[in-house]
Amino acid sequence: MELRHIRYFLTLAEELHFGRAAQRLYISQPPLSRQIKELEEEIGAQLFTRDNKRVALTNAGKYFRDECQTILDQLSNAQVKTTRIHEALSGEINIGYISAIDKHKLALLVQDIQQTFPYLQTKLYELSTERQTIALINGKLDIGILRAPITAPQLEVEHLYHDKFCLAYAQDFILPSTFSELHGTPFITYNADYAPWYHHAALSYCSRMGFSPTIRHECNNISSILELVHHNIGISVVPQSVRKQYQHLAINFLALDNIAITTEIILAYPRERQHPAFTALQQFTLKHVKDETI
Repeated sequence: MELRHIRYFLTLAEELHFGRAAQRLYISQPPLSRQIKELEEEIGAQLFTRDNKRVALTNAGKYFRDECQTILDQLSNAQVKTTRIHEALSGEINIGYISAIDKHKLALLVQDIQQTFPYLQTKLYELSTERQTIALINGKLDIGILRAPITAPQLEVEHLYHDKFCLAYAQDFILPSTFSELHGTPFITYNADYAPWYHHAALSYCSRMGFSPTIRHECNNISSILELVHHNIGISVVPQSVRKQYQHLAINFLALDNIAITTEIILAYPRERQHPAFTALQQFTLKHVKDETI
């Protein structure tokens, strides 16, 4: 049995007239009659009753019609999905990330994408957690690497890693003998509206150190914060994972292990709309990005 036999049969089942069915199929009537007869012989059942006046489906023919229509519908859906997957894997994938993520881990992810999906173009967008959440919900991003917590029910969330904090200060800044003396020192951090949870965590870290920060400068990415620290414009509290990434700057990083405040980095993606390459990318992401607390 070939696919054309099914198409011929379904057309005749709709028309119940050999002449009209043959016309729709752009063939003459004798070949159509021959194809239907071959189909009936192969199945071992009479699908149509025929006389000089009418053509009708038998009960077996009605059952076969319904089953064949289901098969063709499934085949059509498979074709559409296959085309979409092909186009997606030779198209693009949009990945959002926060500025404070470990860029080495991000580079490993992109490297894996290039090796596994050589025709897939990776587009990276540095965005805040709030803007990533909106973009993921609206279909503008396929994957987001952002900071917990997020409360969007439309998104699936997976833990990647915890990042501890540390005090960042310029190498020519004289650190006082007690941290309480840092009160009044210009402090640089994220804008509270741009990164509210991070802002709160950084202030909590300062409180645990024993001083209340005097916020003088607010930025929207970690690079700007550290550049200002580098030029001794102020001090800051930053994730420990950024230390290796900014060794070229004249900055000291002081980590206090007795302060257990951490920030959680998570992977988020739409619950109902996943990129065709996501399953494989998810495994790569968890392999390279997920680890123990830094």
